[in-house]
Amino acid sequence: MGAKNFLLTGAPGVGKTTIVIKLARLLGDKAAGFYTAEIRANNRRRGFEIVSLASGEKSVLAHIDFQGRYRVGKYGVKPENLSGVIDEINNCIVENRFKCLIIDEIGKMELYNAEFREAVLLAIESPLPVVATIMARPHPFCDALKKRADVRLIEVTKDNRDELPEKIIRDFLLELGFYNLGASFKSHE
Repeated sequence: MGAKNFLLTGAPGVGKTTIVIKLARLLGDKAAGFYTAEIRANNRRRGFEIVSLASGEKSVLAHIDFQGRYRVGKYGVKPENLSGVIDEINNCIVENRFKCLIIDEIGKMELYNAEFREAVLLAIESPLPVVATIMARPHPFCDALKKRADVRLIEVTKDNRDELPEKIIRDFLLELGFYNLGASFKSHE
């Protein structure tokens, strides 16, 4: 069997988050995890929030008004606000009721949280397929993930971004033994 984990990388703004949101919609209640959304006011980006796929709960990860020692550009980061999605990742691994874990994203802001890094590693090493977005820039943790034998690294470009959600379903998840992607989305036993 090939890689069971699929890491989407590419330039900022190319559409990685849009792809995982589309993938989550295609998988429905068979997917768990989270995605990152922009917080906008007056047509300007003010920060980023984490949105749980399972509950829809939101938590602000970074904002221009946040103060503190963790910063990425103009944004103050509160890595402790990842606790809910860390719990969701860990629960998803042990519950065995989901077919795919979506993580958006493994990036500089999220990597400030050591428990997040640990949860990501546990997820990658678990039997559960993971589809995650990951920063393109070099980072020791991310570089190690990208080099793993159980990871397929996919570069998202403007040319391929529209077809990737369906391609991940068709080509990659089918390789993992999934069939009947409609209502039941079952795994070969």
